[in-house]
Amino acid sequence: MRVTGSESDWERRRRLAAVFGDVLPETTRDERDPDERPREASEDAGEAWLKAQVPPHHG
Repeated sequence: MRVTGSESDWERRRRLAAVFGDVLPETTRDERDPDERPREASEDAGEAWLKAQVPPHHG
């Protein structure tokens, strides 16, 4: 595939995605809202809050 210098940004991203796939998400975990975390069906709001309070270095 020949790449020209006039390739736009979206064309370059599309070409790279076709070759390598979507490896990285658009945002990192620390940029997302923590409330977007999927909750287990058996987990209540209090339990979810407790788990959200665990410092990152405790896994």
